[in-house]
Amino acid sequence: APLNRQSTEGLNPVHLALDPSGRWMVIANHLTSTLALLPVRPDGALDAVAELVTLEGEPGPHRVEQPFAKPHQVVFDSSGQAILVPDKGVDRIFAYRLDPSGRLRPAASPWCTARSGAGPRHLAFSTDGRFAYVLNELDSTVVACRWNAASGELAPFQILPALPDDFTGESRAAEIELSRDGRFVQASHRGHDSIAPCAADPVTGRLRAVGWTPSGGRTPRFFTRSPDGRFLYVANEDTDTIRLFAIDPDSGLPAATDRVVSTGSPVCLVLRTV
Repeated sequence: APLNRQSTEGLNPVHLALDPSGRWMVIANHLTSTLALLPVRPDGALDAVAELVTLEGEPGPHRVEQPFAKPHQVVFDSSGQAILVPDKGVDRIFAYRLDPSGRLRPAASPWCTARSGAGPRHLAFSTDGRFAYVLNELDSTVVACRWNAASGELAPFQILPALPDDFTGESRAAEIELSRDGRFVQASHRGHDSIAPCAADPVTGRLRAVGWTPSGGRTPRFFTRSPDGRFLYVANEDTDTIRLFAIDPDSGLPAATDRVVSTGSPVCLVLRTV
């Protein structure tokens, strides 16, 4: 049942996140280079934007995709106070803190610089919160980083090509997610149209490519695991399907099943446990 509607005071809001207290919502406005902070009322309705933060930086080298700052995701760390924002337009991952008064403040280390032209899109934290894995959309790589929650410092230590070396076509990375047990980092690729798990070393955080599984359709923009971690639901945007995969618990590789749902241009899935 709809409660109310509020403007994000920006264009193309692409991602939102609730803080752990449920009192604040942070939204990335992709085409106006801003983060919007909205208070959440006790009944779940939203108040108007309380703060609008503009992201800045030097545009990347891609003349079409990187003309200005383009935040693409908002992710809270396990403390619920630190926020990381991958920005495709200026090749940065910004770090902010949400203070108790409801203000977004730059972290002591306000950003991490990605490789020029990489286009950071999404990231996922390790289960113990020591590492963050950043998926770069434009060059289809995954970067493993150490995470310092106190300072907001994101320190890269490994970059891994996320496509097989015999693929020479065009492709854009899309979604990244950590397995429930923390052993595998999954990523999807649009163009190569695949789901690619990487094994994550629990001690060092380093990644190792495992393989690539066809997504069963075109443009797998999003995927998510079932609550028990046994299955993967893949949203193939340009074939209007959601395909179900069974995940091998040893290798992390998904295997296609015969289950498929047809729906118009799926771009995101949220599973509800009943």
